[in-house]
Amino acid sequence: MTLPLDMGGNAAPIAVAGRGLRHVFVRDLVLPVSIGVYRHEHEALQRVRVNVDLGVTESEDGLEDSLENVVNYEIIAEGVRAIVASGHIRLAETLAECIASLCLKDRRVRLARVRVEKLDVFADAASAGVEIERNNPQGPMPNVQTRL
Repeated sequence: MTLPLDMGGNAAPIAVAGRGLRHVFVRDLVLPVSIGVYRHEHEALQRVRVNVDLGVTESEDGLEDSLENVVNYEIIAEGVRAIVASGHIRLAETLAECIASLCLKDRRVRLARVRVEKLDVFADAASAGVEIERNNPQGPMPNVQTRL
């Protein structure tokens, strides 16, 4: 499922009632990351901001006010922290792909939009980075909480 762009070229909203999608997100997670291709980037951690937006299939059984019936954003944040703690990553694109793959392991996640921004690359820019969007080719698996 590819979401259309709005008139301004921005990605359309993820939460779409007609498609039964809920928007789960982690916003502005700033972490120290060993990232980059240059020698000086191997020597010091860099501040990286991560944003994760997920289109999640809503359960036909309802929420029942139970954590097991939703995609848990705490697990997503923990997963991102574990990825960046696992060692040096050369490209922001690689980090974004790893995060998207992690999120898509839960088959209820139909769409993962991930933005990775290096915050201290240029003195005259707020950030530089990449945003990707990936779809889950598998159908949803209701009532299964995957530990990301």
